[in-house]
Amino acid sequence: MNIDSEWDDNQPIYRQIRNFIVTTIMDGSLPEGEALASVRRLAAEFRVSPLTVLKSYQQLVVEGLVESRRGRGMFVIPGARQLALAAERERFLQEEWPRVLDTLLSLGLNPETLLKRAPRESGSEAKKPRLSHE
Repeated sequence: MNIDSEWDDNQPIYRQIRNFIVTTIMDGSLPEGEALASVRRLAAEFRVSPLTVLKSYQQLVVEGLVESRRGRGMFVIPGARQLALAAERERFLQEEWPRVLDTLLSLGLNPETLLKRAPRESGSEAKKPRLSHE
């Protein structure tokens, strides 16, 4: 997602922001120990209400990926990357993979053949809002 993209109407915006932050934690763009952007700053970059960003940040705290430090902001906790990867892998296997596999099979596609043909690197990098505090 980039700041110029449309929001997905099938999912709450706070959840989409949470997913974006989790992705940046998993790919290392938002390293462990790094401060997240202020709620107001991220709200301005995403053009959403500060309450929407706050709800995203609160969800990340509940999940144990970030912590709030009074008067200092929100920080990615040590071990957050591995925790996020494990949780997202499990979510994919439970929620998305069954649908993907059903689609493949209904189209007569062999998953092993597709994996052999899959590109190994992603092509383009979308412009991302700054999630860290600078």
